[in-house]
Amino acid sequence: MALPSAATPDTLWDAHWAAAARATSGSAVRELLKLTEQPDFISFAGGLPAPESFPAEEIASATERVLATQAARVLQYGPTEGFPPLRALLADMMAARGVAVASDQVLITSGSQQALDILARLLIDPDDTIVVEDPTYMGALQAWRPYRPRFATLPIDDHGMLVERLEAVLSDLAREGRRPKFLYTVSNFQNPSGVTLSHQRREQLLDIAERHDLPIVEDDPYGALRFEGTAPPLLAALDHQRHGAPRHVLYLSTFSKLLAPGLRIGWATGPAALLQRIVHAKQGIDLHTGSLAQAIAYETARDGLLDRTLPRIRALYHQRRDVMLAALEREMPAEVRWTRPEGGMFLWLTVPAEPDGLALLRRAVAQQVSFVPGVSFFANGGGENALRLNFSYSAPDRIDAGISRLATAIRAML
Repeated sequence: MALPSAATPDTLWDAHWAAAARATSGSAVRELLKLTEQPDFISFAGGLPAPESFPAEEIASATERVLATQAARVLQYGPTEGFPPLRALLADMMAARGVAVASDQVLITSGSQQALDILARLLIDPDDTIVVEDPTYMGALQAWRPYRPRFATLPIDDHGMLVERLEAVLSDLAREGRRPKFLYTVSNFQNPSGVTLSHQRREQLLDIAERHDLPIVEDDPYGALRFEGTAPPLLAALDHQRHGAPRHVLYLSTFSKLLAPGLRIGWATGPAALLQRIVHAKQGIDLHTGSLAQAIAYETARDGLLDRTLPRIRALYHQRRDVMLAALEREMPAEVRWTRPEGGMFLWLTVPAEPDGLALLRRAVAQQVSFVPGVSFFANGGGENALRLNFSYSAPDRIDAGISRLATAIRAML
């Protein structure tokens, strides 16, 4: 008879983790932010849309219509590529954004986050290089780090990434015998900084991409949330203008900021061969994005709901951004600096003297206010003196109170 094992359920599984799983870790920041779920806390941490922006009644009506007329279809398995009517609607949306693609060139994903994960599976081997903004979206870093890439970084200013430094980065990599797998950018109202890549730099970026055969992943969750200024063309639109079809740019977007994040509807459009590879990978992950959620999104959006509700969402976020900017001007020490985004959901605050971001967060939590420390957004370290603030979620009176509490924590650190 076999002797009983000394292993516990935890240690038994610990002995079998894959290398990618060993590179996956939780976030100390997220653990600390669990405290902020208490009602007295004011959170500027989450990348959350305003709940009052959700078209709940329209979604409820759309759900009833879908189940009354198409239950057998939308409760069944569906094509991996996505619900055909929704793909056609998104193709029309992309045409309005300057990217004329057919519906079979649009792939539905379970949020745009799934597309980031699939890209890692398809493109990243250990020790490969990816070019990212510094800072960049922490969800992309979290999706890609288990595959153990290297990150080459480009700093940003008020006009987006410093594209003029990209040639030097590529030259340095070439001397090491390396070529980046792709460059990743959140082109509009960047997460975390809120800045937008200028039209001139977009053209420069595509010039460099053409010279170096550099693929570009354009992540655009926030572009429709512009409430000020003039929108530059999408990188995907410029790519399409130059080549008559997608070539260098894979474009990602989502309904999470336009309808509701709970639907988990994102989409991708780009070169056909790349999309087909994404389809093959997605088949092994979830077969397809939920048919019911796709049908609800289509039914909700098809009669012009987005055109009717987007102005209201933009006005709401415009007001909240202005309230946050005014509170920062009123409350913050003179040494503190911040960005002034023309849309989106975030701004980026920088404090002097490089305080420990986690220590500052602990002080802020003691004041019952939260943010995300800048260190979470830097691929190769940095950001100890920066923090991301979300202005879309909280009501104006809570924004005022929260910035006052945050200023108290910052003054104590300084």
